[in-house]
Amino acid sequence: MSPQALSTRLSLYFATVFVAIGAHLPFWPLWLEARGLTAAEIGLLLALGSWVKLVANPGLAHLFDRLDWGKGAIVLLTAVSLVLFLAFVPAEGFVWILALHLAAAACFPLLVPLAESQTMAAVYRHGIDYGRIRLWGSLAFIVGSLATGRLIAAYDADWVLWVVLGPLAVSFLAAAALPGRAVTAPASGTAEDLSLKRLARLFARREVLVFLVASALIQSSHAAYYGFSSLAWRAAGIGETAIAVLWTEGVVAEIVFFALSRRLAGRLRPGRLLVAAGLLGTLRWSVTAFTTDLVLLGAVQILHAATFAATHLAAMHFITRETPARLTGSMQSLYSALSGGLAMGGTMLLAGALYESGPGLAFLAMAGLTLAAVVIALVDGVASRAPAA
Repeated sequence: MSPQALSTRLSLYFATVFVAIGAHLPFWPLWLEARGLTAAEIGLLLALGSWVKLVANPGLAHLFDRLDWGKGAIVLLTAVSLVLFLAFVPAEGFVWILALHLAAAACFPLLVPLAESQTMAAVYRHGIDYGRIRLWGSLAFIVGSLATGRLIAAYDADWVLWVVLGPLAVSFLAAAALPGRAVTAPASGTAEDLSLKRLARLFARREVLVFLVASALIQSSHAAYYGFSSLAWRAAGIGETAIAVLWTEGVVAEIVFFALSRRLAGRLRPGRLLVAAGLLGTLRWSVTAFTTDLVLLGAVQILHAATFAATHLAAMHFITRETPARLTGSMQSLYSALSGGLAMGGTMLLAGALYESGPGLAFLAMAGLTLAAVVIALVDGVASRAPAA
């Protein structure tokens, strides 16, 4: 398969999945609220879902790595995610919704790290451009976010679920069209240690642990944004369409970053990208904590290119260089579980509790997390250390 064909198929999968994510991530709290859940229940549900990811996502990814399923794992988990979101249609009551949410949290978030593991393998084997592939996911996120915002404004929050379901159905077909073993390097013919013990040793190395913990702190600083920004901005009088535009602006900045990321990744070490992202994150959340002025919010939304995209790019390249090829899916999902599970779960609970006292306090705490990440990285010398080739 040619590099161009490989890039096209991977881009198509990212695009279909991220339309669903674009509806789910910013507006799922509104759907939960429409089903009668309180802010405290929403915070608890999101936090528990994050903690389920901490165990389920790395466990499943490591199983699939050992089985060498690759594409098969992505097809299976896409199908299971579709079925689980279909079950939300008749769901009523906190217990039922919580059970479905926890089951979905074990599968749905794993679609992206598994696909990224395949993509990064192709980057280093075939020389394709990760940023150019990944930006299609970001563009699709915009489509999902804008479409959902307009549908909610015109009708009601029930449309959030329908905009998740439609793209997921297409994602299943896109997953079936993904390349299989052509993505990864050919087998060496010798037995390789793929044990959980080896993965744990790799993760526990000081340089790996410090880098990924600092990255996780920056990514988990999005907790107040993901969980409560839509609620806070709507309470301040900002309409759903404007909220969607704010989210979209952040993703546009992310897209521009990814489009330029090949050159940036070649010139800047992952550690330096990480420190810059943390500093700009502190600025972003500090401003968000003190104002709901649309002009100022619009200005700092550009910094999503730093807090998400730069942090993500740094982590992807770091993991790929530091991890054996057959274990990158496991390490990707372990990092995802750390950042989107353990760290995000804790900060989501913190954000939920602080949001009850005042939205500004929640965002101010997020600024503290990004600043802590910068301190950890600088103390350990992350910015000056180059990952292994």
